[in-house]
Amino acid sequence: MLGTDDSQVRMVLARMLEEDRSALARDWAGQEPRDGDRSGPDLRREAVELLEALREALGGTLPVSRIVDQDPAVRDALTSLSERRARAGAQPSATAMAILALKRTMLSAIERHTDDSALRYRAALLVNELLDSAGVLTFEVYSAGRERIIREQHSQMLELSTPVVRLWRHVLAVPLIGTLDSARTQVVMNNLLESIQANEARVAIIDITGVPTVDTAVAQHLLQTVSAVRLMGAECVISGIRPSIAQTITQLGIDLSHIVTRGSLADALATAMQLLGDSGRPGPVTG
Repeated sequence: MLGTDDSQVRMVLARMLEEDRSALARDWAGQEPRDGDRSGPDLRREAVELLEALREALGGTLPVSRIVDQDPAVRDALTSLSERRARAGAQPSATAMAILALKRTMLSAIERHTDDSALRYRAALLVNELLDSAGVLTFEVYSAGRERIIREQHSQMLELSTPVVRLWRHVLAVPLIGTLDSARTQVVMNNLLESIQANEARVAIIDITGVPTVDTAVAQHLLQTVSAVRLMGAECVISGIRPSIAQTITQLGIDLSHIVTRGSLADALATAMQLLGDSGRPGPVTG
């Protein structure tokens, strides 16, 4: 019978993972709930990838405590496992339960492979140490993946909430609804400047009818956007200046006198037509 030092235990586990990999993958996948996005074959393929990575790592020289963090194949397999679950909308507890299921599968396989109680004990300690580290990593990856998805969705929502509309030849409009913060200002500016270039626009209307309040920060964001538009060679008109907003801007001491403002989008469009004039180029504003 083999001794019970770590190297011998690792050899036994590596051989077990090689000889019983298909059965282990099938047993592990069979313990997981299935949904429309994760079928049985998908789960088994995922299990085989991780089990093969663990087998190779156990046959190497890295200490068990460092395998999950430093073995590229094991880390990649665990990262992919967790990210796929995050994209499928699974809860982090489901990913943790998957690792616990793998632990149960491997511990059961150890009992089938040896009657040596000392070997079983050492192998169980090694499996617990290895898969506990794996569970921590999958949770970290899951959390980071969900945060990335949330950021991407937030970015997409910003894009959808700041459409650039072509109202007329050489005239664009951006109807703003909701709060205008730094992140949204950047999206507005990027979309608007790209549209000005693509459409050869001469006038850009920023409609703030849907902006509930205008404070110093919002006004500064608007001023930045107007400056960027002018650097592109176009004129900017801000519409939707309601009486309450006009009073707020005045009370805050914000100077918008150098910017063309109008009370409604219709008035702003009429001003844009006047700015374009007969030649299609910006001209002086009257009235």
